[in-house]
Amino acid sequence: MAKDSFEWALEKDLENQLKHGVSFKLAQYAFADKNRVIARDIAHSQGEYRHFCFGKISVGILTVRFTYRKGTVRIFGAGFWRKGRQLYEQENKIY
Repeated sequence: MAKDSFEWALEKDLENQLKHGVSFKLAQYAFADKNRVIARDIAHSQGEYRHFCFGKISVGILTVRFTYRKGTVRIFGAGFWRKGRQLYEQENKIY
């Protein structure tokens, strides 16, 4: 596991589990991937910078939406999205 500390809103985590089948507890592990890709979420960065983490976990390539707050990673969303997998594979030259 990465050395970062993580937090999230319980309601948002439950909503994400229902919608995308991924808990934020599981999503933390994407950050531990040494080949993870971090990208800025330009579409949703209003008031604070938001980012994507594309990282491999045991069951696939996970996309995690997050921000940094006072040295803590705050997770907003996570899922197994095609675009995230494609970007991860492109950046890591996996064909």
